[in-house]
Amino acid sequence: MNWRKSTYSDGGDGNTCVEIAILPTHISLRDSKNPTRATLTVPAPAFTALINHLKGPSSWNSESP
Repeated sequence: MNWRKSTYSDGGDGNTCVEIAILPTHISLRDSKNPTRATLTVPAPAFTALINHLKGPSSWNSESP
């Protein structure tokens, strides 16, 4: 997998590092401080929905609640 660090992980004391790997149908996430530990892998549409939800209502499309 080709991992890349989130651009939002550089601030603070360095304890909030997240890396993602984009696969054809899934997105994997891991803690960059512990790359050999467990990863979270979700379907790409679910990851997109999560990111849109975290961004707030201004990023939702007209079909979202």
